[in-house]
Amino acid sequence: MNARCSEVIAFDHVGYRVQERAVLTDFDLRVFPGEVLMLMGRSGTGKTTGLKLINGLLSPSSGQVTVEGRATTEWDIISLRRRIGHAIQEVGLLPHLNVRRNIGLVPQLEKWPRQRTEARIDALMQLLGLPPDLGSRYPHELSGGQRQRVGVARALAADPPLLLMDEPLGALDPLTRGEVQREVKSLQERLQKTVVFVTHDVREALLLGTRIALLESGELAGSYSPEEFLRSRQPQASAYTAVLRAEL
Repeated sequence: MNARCSEVIAFDHVGYRVQERAVLTDFDLRVFPGEVLMLMGRSGTGKTTGLKLINGLLSPSSGQVTVEGRATTEWDIISLRRRIGHAIQEVGLLPHLNVRRNIGLVPQLEKWPRQRTEARIDALMQLLGLPPDLGSRYPHELSGGQRQRVGVARALAADPPLLLMDEPLGALDPLTRGEVQREVKSLQERLQKTVVFVTHDVREALLLGTRIALLESGELAGSYSPEEFLRSRQPQASAYTAVLRAEL
């Protein structure tokens, strides 16, 4: 690992193709420690592909993706993925495991001592507003908001330095989504993880993000602080802010 490398993630002239179709083209992006980078763009612009390139589910057709200064193709794939927490819209909780066992799954795979794992589960449930009595319930017995909180807790369980979040709150009703957004924001302020977060929701991007990256046709169209995003005259940013203002 290159100790001089300041960025946690770097895309260097990355291309990704599926047969003859270019999903990403000459894509350059940096993600820095403690940053919450919100990836936005129309469906099919390469946002989820970008996440999969970070955790090694895909390999670039050209260029290079590095995590902590090392190309993803040079990492031991298990070691790489265990440094990354992953939360997705579908949550992905194992239906045959109760809440506590779902949260403790990765620490168990990492062979943490039982006492340490149990303490970690307790701490995360408290941090995410999950009452202790939920620990023995199964995913089908939870509300949508509770399942999302458990999914975030599981992503955080082994204390990974990097979180990838692929529209994790997209399936929630607006009231529950707002509640979980506030939980996630409070959590980030305390833990200072590095986060790459895919969303279509401009309000969510402005609330949670320290920086917003816009993708258009597989290329980086712009990168902004929330304040810069609202002031930008760049067409893609202007389209999002026009929608936002229409809703106010």
